[in-house]
Amino acid sequence: MNSINHFFEKLVKTTDDNRSLIPRIIVGLVFLSEGIQKFLLPEIVGVGRFTKIGFENPEFWAYFVASFEVVCGILLLTGLLTRLAAIPLLTIMATALISTKIPILLNEGFWFMAHAARTDFAMAMLLIFLLINGAGKWSADKLLYSS
Repeated sequence: MNSINHFFEKLVKTTDDNRSLIPRIIVGLVFLSEGIQKFLLPEIVGVGRFTKIGFENPEFWAYFVASFEVVCGILLLTGLLTRLAAIPLLTIMATALISTKIPILLNEGFWFMAHAARTDFAMAMLLIFLLINGAGKWSADKLLYSS
């Protein structure tokens, strides 16, 4: 049981400053919004988009991804289990870059890909920041583990 407590403490331990607040809000709101849109506009950003990209079983993957985006977006906004929430979102970002931006690179060149990937890149960098630094002072993580 002690090792579980130690793991949880390491997971939620965070800095006592405010530098993670704005990245948490940005990333949390974007993913929450994108996840909700996959449910509300499935033909454009949900199942239809996953079908267009070429995913097998697009219905499953669209709603699977949307669910993670909503849940993890809320976790980031509240600062609860921030590091844990960043991991599936980084996986989503990596998959998006590979499945949608590599074809642009191969077909249209670097500058078109760089333009198309600018938001994905920024979100991935903010997620890495949160993975490293944690949720910060104004977070549920800080309330759970104050030292």
